Amino acid sequence: MRPYTVGKLMSFINRIAQRELAERLKPHGIGSGGQHSYLKAILATPGMNQDKLTSVVKFDKATTTRCIRQLEEAGYVTRTVDEQDRRSYRLYPTEVATAFEPKLQAILDDYNRLLTAHLTAEEIDALHALLQKMYDGLDEPLL
Repeated sequence: MRPYTVGKLMSFINRIAQRELAERLKPHGIGSGGQHSYLKAILATPGMNQDKLTSVVKFDKATTTRCIRQLEEAGYVTRTVDEQDRRSYRLYPTEVATAFEPKLQAILDDYNRLLTAHLTAEEIDALHALLQKMYDGLDEPLL
């Protein structure tokens, strides 16, 4: 019998990873709660609306609103009213965010290297493939 289920191990790893990333990003004014995920998505697709962003990062609307407000206050994101839908906002990275993007990517890359430091290249590929397969399967109805 295994001491932990796959889900529990994934949960442990995620909590540790989020805590560690929060520490590494804190000096840059980026907090926890996945703010880096929101910023990466906005940098990748400037002008995305908030509803689409919520879908992309797989968080709920309340978390998206809170994170966007925090990123806006930190000077990384601007919100503009959508011309086609006045109830919606378009999100754009600021110059500060664009300048920070290489540093953000370096922090994330460094942390990923740390997470997989005890794995071979083949094990990393296999792990990635298995996690992707699990993720893709979440779209299918549960039995």
